[in-house]
Amino acid sequence: MKVVCVGGGPATLYFSILLKLQAPSHDITVLERNPAGSTYGWGVTYWPDMLERLRRHDPHSASAISDGSLRWRDGVAHVGERTTTHEGDEGFAIGRHKLLDILALRAESLGVGIEYGREVPDREQLPEADLIVAGDGANSTMRDRHSGHFGTHTTLGRNPYLWLGTTKVFRSFTFAFTQTAHGWIWCYAYGYSGEHSTCVVECSKATWQGLELDRLPQPQALRRLEGIFASILDGHALIGRSGLGGPAPWQTFRTLTNRTWSHGNLVLLGDAAHTTHYSIGAGTTLAMQDAMVLASSLAEAKTIQPALSHYERTRKSELLSVQSAARHSAQWYENLPRYIQLPPAHMFALLGQRHSPLLPHIPPQLYYRIDRAADQSQSLRRLKQWLGPRLARTLQHRNSARG
Repeated sequence: MKVVCVGGGPATLYFSILLKLQAPSHDITVLERNPAGSTYGWGVTYWPDMLERLRRHDPHSASAISDGSLRWRDGVAHVGERTTTHEGDEGFAIGRHKLLDILALRAESLGVGIEYGREVPDREQLPEADLIVAGDGANSTMRDRHSGHFGTHTTLGRNPYLWLGTTKVFRSFTFAFTQTAHGWIWCYAYGYSGEHSTCVVECSKATWQGLELDRLPQPQALRRLEGIFASILDGHALIGRSGLGGPAPWQTFRTLTNRTWSHGNLVLLGDAAHTTHYSIGAGTTLAMQDAMVLASSLAEAKTIQPALSHYERTRKSELLSVQSAARHSAQWYENLPRYIQLPPAHMFALLGQRHSPLLPHIPPQLYYRIDRAADQSQSLRRLKQWLGPRLARTLQHRNSARG
C-alpha cells in the first residue's frame, strides 16, 4: 500500500511507524511544511496508561519516550498567598521537539520517507497514493478543502490563553491563581525537561483587556506576566515565540468536531479530526491513540474503506467521555469566580472534579461535602457516578427550555 501523510506531527509519525511494523513493504511518505527541527511548542503531557499502550504497540519508541520524559506525582495550587498540595497520580511530560525527534528517527529507521519544507496547499498536488492521511492540525488545509463533506464545526471558548515556556523547572504540576485590579489570572505549569517547563496563562476577556495584554507587544506582555507570577517563577523568565513582532499570540480555544472523518481515500487524524481543551492535557495522547486505531483497523479490515469506517466509529465512541470532560473542564475555568473564594483545599478538590457534569448544577460547598462522603462509601460513589450524568442532562434540558 502506498500512503502519504500530510503533517509531520506525533500522530502521523506514530501511524507511519505502526504501519511499517505491520508490513515493511508499505510505501509511506510524511510531508511536513516546516523545516526539520523548527517545531513550535513546549512540553506535552501523558499518563501511565498511555505509556503502557505505547509499550504494547512499539516497545522501542516507548522506551525512548519514557527515558526522555520528566515525571511528577504531586499537584500544587497557589491561590493568592495560600497554597495547598495534593498527592495525585503519576504523570509524565516530554518536550514536543524531543518527542518528534524520537518518532522521526524511529520512522526513518523503518524506511519511512520524511520530506520537510513541503507545503501542500491542496490534495491535487499530492503524489498518487492508496491512502492520504490528513494530520495537518486544527487548521488542516486538506480538511478545509472539503469542509462541507466533513461537516466541520467549531465552538469558541470565552477565555484568552497564551502558551509559554519558562526556565523554571516545576517538579509538581502547578496551578497559580493571582488576583489583580482587573480580576483573576492564572497559569498551569509543569516541567518537561531538566531545563524548561510549560506555562499556560489564562484569564477572562475583561481581565485580559484590563491588563492591556490584548495590545502589549510580546516582550512587554511577558515582563508583565513575570511580575504577576513572580512568586512561583523565582526570578526565572517566561519565554514566548521568538521573532514575533506586535502583540503576543493570545488565542481562544477552538473545540473542533467533524461529522465524518473520511472522504474517499482521505482520512483525518488528530487535531484535524477533533480538538479537546488543553486543560485536560490530552491532545497529543488522543492524536497518537487515533494513530493506533487507524493502523490496527487497516491491518484487520485488509481494504481501505471498511478500515476507515471502523476507525471512525471506534474513535468517536472512545472520545465521547473525553470530550465531555474537556468541555466541563473549560467551563470550570470560565466560571472561576464560583469556586475561587472557597478554602484552598476545597477549591483544589473541586479543581480535580472539574470534569464532572454534575458540578455546575450543585452549590460548590455542597458538592464538596457529597464528594468527600462518596470517598468514604462505595455505594455512595456508585450512586454519584450513576446519578451525575442523568441529573446534569435533566438540568441542562430544563435550562434550555427556560432560555
